[in-house]
Amino acid sequence: MDSRILRCRRPVEEILPPPLLPSNRMVTIKVNGKSHTLDLDPATPLLYALSDDLALNGPKFGCGLGQCGACTVIVNREPLRSCITPIQTVADQDITTLEGIGTISKPHPLQRAFIDEQAAQCGFCLSGVILTAKVLLDRNPNPTDSEIEQMMGRVLCRCFTSVRMIAALKKAAKELAR
Repeated sequence: MDSRILRCRRPVEEILPPPLLPSNRMVTIKVNGKSHTLDLDPATPLLYALSDDLALNGPKFGCGLGQCGACTVIVNREPLRSCITPIQTVADQDITTLEGIGTISKPHPLQRAFIDEQAAQCGFCLSGVILTAKVLLDRNPNPTDSEIEQMMGRVLCRCFTSVRMIAALKKAAKELAR
């Protein structure tokens, strides 16, 4: 027998932690004005509940670290990274996704401005960009270029359409001011 092979004499159950079991805790979240009660582990990322359980396609999984902004949603009028937010922390709070601000037949002014300015290329970051821009315009209907750049710098766009995105945001600001 090779002496380099170590033999374990303890049962594997004593070495490995017990398997993680679902908590079966019901969590209620309010998304785009509708309440949903979901049977999920309270630590489940909000993004997974939105995409897997509610079939919402706006927020995207980008980095999984809350850094790129593709997963951004609005919770209580603040941008929030849904990929790192446990669902239990947003229970019974107002959550808004891209699907909640406009429709195909009646887009939100930000969505219309992004279409008019052709401010999307691949579109992967677009939900995060539009929702971040919405928070900015809700806070400040007439932001300066510096305020726009600071807020929009929180969402990573790899397609380099930021010039068109800023033009769309300014166009939407004028539209919303009417």
